[in-house]
Amino acid sequence: MKKLLPLLLLLIVSESQAQFTRYIIRLKNKGGTPYTFSSPQTYLSQRAIDRRTKYSIAIDSTDLPVTPSYITQIKNISNVTVLNVSRWMNAVTIQTSSPASITAINALPFVQSVNGIAARITDNGRPSRNKFELEEIITDLPPQQTGRITADYFNYGTNSYNEIHLHNGEFLHNIGLRGQGMQIAVLDNGFNNYTGLKAFDSINTNGQVLGTWDFVAREQNVANDGSHGMNCLSTIAANIPGQFIGKAPKASFWLYQTEDNASEYPVEEFNWVCGAERADSSGADVMSSSLGYYDFDNATLNYTYSNMNGNTTIAAIGADLAAKKGIIVFNAAGNEGSNAWHFLITPADGDSVVAVGAVNTNGVVGSFSSYGPSSDGQIKPDMASVGVAAMVQTTSNTIGFSNGTSFACPNMAGLGTILWQGFPEYNNMKIIQALRQAGSKFTTPDDRVGYGIPNMKLAFANLVTEYATSSSAVTGCRVTISWNSKDVQSMKYEIERKAPGESVYTKVGETIPQAGLLLANRSYQFNNDLTSGSLGNYSYRIRQILDTAVASFYAAYIDTTNINITSACIVTGTTNPNPNGELVMVQPNPVTGGMVTLVIETPYAVTNMPIAVYDAKGRLMMQLKESKGTGKKTIDLNISRLAKGNYYIKVLNGQKTIGTAGLLRL
Repeated sequence: MKKLLPLLLLLIVSESQAQFTRYIIRLKNKGGTPYTFSSPQTYLSQRAIDRRTKYSIAIDSTDLPVTPSYITQIKNISNVTVLNVSRWMNAVTIQTSSPASITAINALPFVQSVNGIAARITDNGRPSRNKFELEEIITDLPPQQTGRITADYFNYGTNSYNEIHLHNGEFLHNIGLRGQGMQIAVLDNGFNNYTGLKAFDSINTNGQVLGTWDFVAREQNVANDGSHGMNCLSTIAANIPGQFIGKAPKASFWLYQTEDNASEYPVEEFNWVCGAERADSSGADVMSSSLGYYDFDNATLNYTYSNMNGNTTIAAIGADLAAKKGIIVFNAAGNEGSNAWHFLITPADGDSVVAVGAVNTNGVVGSFSSYGPSSDGQIKPDMASVGVAAMVQTTSNTIGFSNGTSFACPNMAGLGTILWQGFPEYNNMKIIQALRQAGSKFTTPDDRVGYGIPNMKLAFANLVTEYATSSSAVTGCRVTISWNSKDVQSMKYEIERKAPGESVYTKVGETIPQAGLLLANRSYQFNNDLTSGSLGNYSYRIRQILDTAVASFYAAYIDTTNINITSACIVTGTTNPNPNGELVMVQPNPVTGGMVTLVIETPYAVTNMPIAVYDAKGRLMMQLKESKGTGKKTIDLNISRLAKGNYYIKVLNGQKTIGTAGLLRL
């Protein structure tokens, strides 16, 4: 009887698994691994380690590679080819047609289970359903204006501008956020001839493709297979001035083929997870995946809508793990909106995955775009971008239009990447939150576009407001407002004050940022004279003008600071000389007549010397411009139109304060 048992087991395995040639082997543990938590550099790049350190992400058992001896023992079984290995799943995929080999694998003490995950490739070399059929229909672009139509950093051309302007994304490009220093992993079905097509001239010439891998053929070449990934890549990386500009053309890229174009089986989900792991260990910041799964060539493997809960499928589990490692994962919601399935597809159902629906450049959702929510009630898709008549590079080296959430996803991934570039202090989930909060339907999300179409100006404003800090201090009769924010030279700050007894804020000054065309962290100070001001609480708020152009003006109040004045501050008409030997004085003071003499002394010449007179509430009453040489200068001021009361006079050297002097008119 004992001799018959192995034969009986072999017959059972043979009958149940005969339809499969590819299997997933799940392992019980990582026992005997030579890898340790204390030496992550042996299995993670420095960039991946740095990401974990920056965002306080602990290295755990999922980071440890699969025990090498386990893989060796599986390889040594006859008629077995190891396909891919997943550290996150602690699993291996293999190919074999031998039931005896499956029996031998099941007998290994460290093996938890063996399950069929894909069958033989069909005779015609194509899956029963072409999942990219909609997106392979590409129409040529109509004639467009190719000259510069705006004053933006990039010359987009009409159609490319319409795409990015839907999100006000050109604002980020204009302040220097174009993808520099960021890494994006693109997972797809191949990147056909990307090395020879014009949209990719820049990334090829500049070495922006950091690495490639085909998880299906297990080789480095990803340019000899499907073109869908190439189309998607172009929406991020294209750089054809006047015609087609991608959303993050200065980013660097990892290109991974995980999709098997010859069949449709869950083994491709496993490949996807392996691609996500490679993205993580290589140091990618963002993943863009225009792949999704719900039905397969073997219908017994099909998912149901109830499986779209973010916790069931191989791909969704892997996608959420990628997010746990600190990566922003963008995934196409799916093109099932007009068919019987109707809903989003995995891994877009992952709770930490940004599922992207498709709209046109007018913000109208595409009928094909998959519906949410996920089966567990999450708001899905999370947001939407251009995927209706989206611009793509074609295999014939032209630029065309195509439809699909596959193109909405990389459009959104590129924009998310450059937003994150500006705020590396914040982790992936914070950036996702900022994108959602900037959505056109943030307060009324739905099952078509989720939180809506993100406005990148608003997303930036929300983040810079949270980032900025300010403080205030009093020295004598002067309040010093100090603040820290991020800016470029084209922006400016306005300081507003609400004095005791006032119900509204009044502008009391402004500051022009320091020179700089690229976004950077900078600190500023503004001095406000409270000569003879009222006692009580003074509130100051700082308004950052993010876009000063009249047609696209945009501003945000980045912080508020308060200070309480508890004792009277009265100056006698002179400011104390500062260490640079500057002096501002008014004579006579107090004054009953209509003329006073302003005395200004500096050890240097001043070519641009604005002089302003403010009342006790900080309102501008008089203004003039003067200049002076080195030494002392006197200026006669006619104050006959000023009512009786307290005033202060502020003298500037350009934007810098030379000094202030109080004035009392009786």
